[in-house]
Amino acid sequence: MRAFRPIACLVLAGLIGSSAGAEESNFWPIRVDQKPGSGGTTESWQGGGPLFFGQWSADGSSAGGLRPLYVYRTDAVGHARESDFLFPLITDRENDVYRRWSLISLINVYGPTTPGAGGARHFDVWPVYFSRDTGAAASSYHAVFPLAGAVRDRLGYDRFSWVLFPLYGRFEKHGAVTTDTPWPFVKFVHGGGHHGFELWPLFGWRGQAGVYHDRYFLWPLIYRDESQLSSPTPTVLLGVLPFYARDEGAGFRSETYLWPFFGYTHHQAPDRYDETRWFWPLLVQGRGDGRLVNRWAPLYTHSSYHGDDKRWWLWPLFRQEQWSESGLTVTRSQVLYFLFWSQRERAPARPARPPAEKTHLWPLLSYWDNGAGQRQCQVLSPFEVFFPTSQPVRDAYSPLFALLRFDQRSPGDTRWSLLWDAVTWRRTPTEREFHLGPLLGLERGPQAGRVALLGGLCGFRRGQAGGPWKPFLFDFLPKSDKKTAPAAMP
Repeated sequence: MRAFRPIACLVLAGLIGSSAGAEESNFWPIRVDQKPGSGGTTESWQGGGPLFFGQWSADGSSAGGLRPLYVYRTDAVGHARESDFLFPLITDRENDVYRRWSLISLINVYGPTTPGAGGARHFDVWPVYFSRDTGAAASSYHAVFPLAGAVRDRLGYDRFSWVLFPLYGRFEKHGAVTTDTPWPFVKFVHGGGHHGFELWPLFGWRGQAGVYHDRYFLWPLIYRDESQLSSPTPTVLLGVLPFYARDEGAGFRSETYLWPFFGYTHHQAPDRYDETRWFWPLLVQGRGDGRLVNRWAPLYTHSSYHGDDKRWWLWPLFRQEQWSESGLTVTRSQVLYFLFWSQRERAPARPARPPAEKTHLWPLLSYWDNGAGQRQCQVLSPFEVFFPTSQPVRDAYSPLFALLRFDQRSPGDTRWSLLWDAVTWRRTPTEREFHLGPLLGLERGPQAGRVALLGGLCGFRRGQAGGPWKPFLFDFLPKSDKKTAPAAMP
């Protein structure tokens, strides 16, 4: 222990240099406030470890709640509001026009935000009850599945109606009407020039004069589908599986023998491309305009399609993909899909600019660098690699596992947090700040310094560089913060 005393003295001496412009008020585990560097209103706070929280951005947007039970978010002007209860169990999304409430997407309420405003109102209990109220009988409906009902513009159809489904179902799409009695075995097709009959899976046919003609026997083994019949070279899909399959049309032809193992593809238009397949999907060779496939799976695979370049080594061990997007060159590397995941973005037009990077080593850590001086790192991080764009997951779940967190707002302005702010260390070009919960707080700035015990119950302060240290009692907020107390959570 004696060997560590000189080191501890040096650390304390460096911290207790001189200032009281504290950014943080630490009463862990009750509440920890972080303020903007200039002091003043609360930028973020959390209490009960990571459970309770509130945060406000410079643009006026805010978030808060009790993780993971309830989390809310609002935009800068309050026109869009989101709230989640045990996300994704219950979600509530609202803006100036519409509001949608959902229970795991099984019970859904959707309609205008303002009562009495125009627009359709939906209420669904999947897959039992569907309703829409537009104020007009022709476009409104109430349906109970599978007893009886009809829905419009749902489930991929213009209209879908049923009585004791699957005994009777009627599907309408693009003028074609398919009647199933019972579904899916007996089908009658008519309307809009369409016609057909199917006794699935034995045989069936359907078509439209001059447009298409499809038929099958013993589905899916024997089929012939013809489309674009009015063109000089119609498109034909023919199959007698597993022996032979062919797909041909204007400028292309593809054949497969002993489907799906052996075959070739020959394209002349719109792009030239030739491909040969042996024991598909293991051995595939293809070359063409802007396209390349060189697959020797599972050892090695290389494919390129109009700038999107992908490589596999010992599938599914290691994968790398590179593409261009919005003037950036993006490179993504993965080991076993998610155990290691890294994405780097570079601007070819600005080669001297550092790349932006995001890396996950599941479930240990996540690291993010925007390439412009902002960086973040978190240990542990079990969710980010699976939900990289989900703000609800980032707000409600990721902070619960933040045993260690590093934030760099700009070069030289960094903050470390251990055990959900139980221990924090912040450093800027002009200030230093250390907190061991409410037990010990050390602050140093250009001119003044502060040592606080038990959250400010007692301690010492120095008002200017080289000045004397003076004791204090019952000073629970630094002087710069007394002028403007922290804002309450909205």
